[in-house]
Amino acid sequence: MFRLATRMLRFRKGGFAASFIALFFGAAIVLACGGLMETGIRSAVPPERLAAAPIVVTGDQLFDLPRSATPDEDGDRDADTGVLSERVRVDAGLVAKIDQVQGVERALPDVTFTVHDHGRQFDGHGWSSAVIAGNALVTGSAPAKAGQVVLPADAGRQAGDVVELAVRGKVERFTVTGSTSAPAAFFTDTEAGRLLGKAGAVDAIAVLAAPGTDVEALRERVDKAISGASAVALTGDERGRAEFPKAEEGGTGLITLAGVFGGLATTVAIFVVASTLGLSVQQRARELALLRAIGTTPGQLRRMVLGETMVVGVLATALAYFPGQLLGRFLFDQLAQRGVVVEQMVFHQGWIPMVSAAGAGLLTAFGAAFVAGGRAARARPTEALAESAVPRRWLSAPRLIIALLCLGGGTALVIITFTVMTGPIAASTAGPTVMLWAIALALLGPGIARLAIALLGWPLRALTGLSGRLALLNAKNRRIRMAAAITPIMLASGMALSMIYLQTTQSAAGERAFSEHLRADSVLASTTGGFDPALVDEVAGRPGVAGASALVTSSGFVTDFDDGWQDEEGLPLQGVTAEGAAQTMAVPFTSGSVGDLRGNTIALPAALAESVGKSVGETITLRFGDGATTEVRIAGLVGGRAGYEVGLVPAALLAPHTDAGTVPQILVKAEPGADIASAVAGLGQPGLVVADRATVTAANAEQQDVGAVINYLLVAMIVGYTVISLVNTLVLATAERRREFALQRLVGSTRGQVLRMTAVEATLVAVAGIVLGGFVSLTSLVPFSLVISDTPVPDGPIGVLLAVVGGAAALALLATLVPAWFALRARPVEAAVAP
Repeated sequence: MFRLATRMLRFRKGGFAASFIALFFGAAIVLACGGLMETGIRSAVPPERLAAAPIVVTGDQLFDLPRSATPDEDGDRDADTGVLSERVRVDAGLVAKIDQVQGVERALPDVTFTVHDHGRQFDGHGWSSAVIAGNALVTGSAPAKAGQVVLPADAGRQAGDVVELAVRGKVERFTVTGSTSAPAAFFTDTEAGRLLGKAGAVDAIAVLAAPGTDVEALRERVDKAISGASAVALTGDERGRAEFPKAEEGGTGLITLAGVFGGLATTVAIFVVASTLGLSVQQRARELALLRAIGTTPGQLRRMVLGETMVVGVLATALAYFPGQLLGRFLFDQLAQRGVVVEQMVFHQGWIPMVSAAGAGLLTAFGAAFVAGGRAARARPTEALAESAVPRRWLSAPRLIIALLCLGGGTALVIITFTVMTGPIAASTAGPTVMLWAIALALLGPGIARLAIALLGWPLRALTGLSGRLALLNAKNRRIRMAAAITPIMLASGMALSMIYLQTTQSAAGERAFSEHLRADSVLASTTGGFDPALVDEVAGRPGVAGASALVTSSGFVTDFDDGWQDEEGLPLQGVTAEGAAQTMAVPFTSGSVGDLRGNTIALPAALAESVGKSVGETITLRFGDGATTEVRIAGLVGGRAGYEVGLVPAALLAPHTDAGTVPQILVKAEPGADIASAVAGLGQPGLVVADRATVTAANAEQQDVGAVINYLLVAMIVGYTVISLVNTLVLATAERRREFALQRLVGSTRGQVLRMTAVEATLVAVAGIVLGGFVSLTSLVPFSLVISDTPVPDGPIGVLLAVVGGAAALALLATLVPAWFALRARPVEAAVAP
């Protein structure tokens, strides 16, 4: 039967080409998402400056986040992993401790901070970093004391020059002692530690091994030496994370992103492949029935169908390897360009994604062929011959049960989204909701097609005359196959409308939440690394200023409890100034006031406080983004849009726990008629930039657009695949009607009449598919919009709806009429007797 299967490929090129395309693109997309997943898991970032050190000790950006406040029977609490948003630094005292470990030749501290030199910006380090990296002096000598610096050779400075450099918002004078080929500034290690602003801490420790020392054994000894400290010893490509700490956060985000879209892509691929293979086998019903009639056993028939499918499947998945790699690398490059992952991270796509993609494709093909072949094999030969002419049976017990289960699951997800989910996380149920409803409606497709014919019959007959009558007669007799054509249109339009409007609705809600909390007329920013917190009071005292507040952003974790409220990204934190926050921000307090935020205090989101039973006046333990913890008193409770809640803390408390250690922005409210630019002109602050409210709002929208572009890119990939399946299915469904068209022409129909009839059928299919797709999209859009915007109507331009509807209709017409036109080119007599 396998030999027969391979021979049959030559005579069923159209059906097998359709199956090949569905499997090929499905495997490529799954492979690309698998590569992103592997890249996120590895988080490989090759070291650059610290490459000469076989071991690098740095702060641990991960920590165990309790997932249950109640200990279990063993006295432990379930834990998850939290990702700290700021660089976690290590105790400088570990340098001497590691230096004493057997096999360590030398342990050198490394720090990194930003230096501004009259419009230029480069990293600043201690001289030990230059020693590690082998950066030789081009001229002059190394810095030997405080107030000395070595600058890049292209900075145009000579030894002995006195320069003004801005570090952490402050301008200081330094004497140039030399120049280096590295694009960085070097100070003494002591001076670098002072400029870093983190007393007693360093970013990393480079560990140089003595000659002949086994690196892995040395790593174990270093691990023991730093036991108890919030630090990790890294080797290999892991060492790059010491230089680029955001790689840890980016890798975790990449895993989540690849998991969500990879799962969705896999589901869509299974749906498309099964649908295409099912249609291909269905169109061969007469051929398979004849084989049964001449004595072929059910087992032989099933093996033939499976053999044909597996030949195509193996070929398609094998050829998808290189396109899948290219697609995965392209997606990764787009993510890196937009800052989702650090550009230094290395893209990996090994054998595991390849095997997973091939396995998913082949398993899907095998399952679809097994079901389709089994259906044909079980039928009696005489019944199969009669059924092959005009299929009528479609509803079986398994089909009905699966459809009902999908309807129940889709309905449950709608209810969960509306009643349980809050804020942007409500989008997490959107993809599964759409797919469950789409699968259910596809399984019930022939019944829905019958209803669509009944509803659209009168308008079509009234508008199209004889062509409409012929099209409706054909549709009634071919409603099972018409349902197979409706399904991909429903899936493509439903996925496109759902995913695009989910993103536009979420972006609009985020912009509203930002603008609603902003009362300031202007925002002060700095091109030299931020402001000294003391500058806020000076700004507030300027004539024409009604109020001023620092704005420091970060995230943290409440470590006393969790109960599932916090995710791995923690609680967003905003540092503000109590005296001016009321004039510049409009955060709604349900208890307490912003004026109470002084010292070690916090204003918690009311929803969080209620879920864990905390109230104003009680204390909690707050873990900042750099890993430091402190006890804070709850000074107030804040409300706001669900899912966009923030915790407010004094800026003076939060700023030291950020990477910059400064105030990046100052919100300013002007008195009536006052000009803020004039009011702050005399501050003498270098790099001061004054932006109005509109500029700040636009900048926030642009920042949100970064995430939106990524989602649009991935959605376009999945929707593009469904569009390919749409065209694939419609071309396949139309091309196999060549004999039918020939018979119509033999009884008197002209080529134009047949084309007009086909156009009416395509219109019927397009309208039904688009309406069903719109309904499927609403199952996710309506509950999500109600949750995030308190309205059932999603936000977004009407042009998206028009583009999706127009595109789906145009594709349906083109994919039907073009193959119909080609089928009508042959002489009717020849086409009628062709195999």
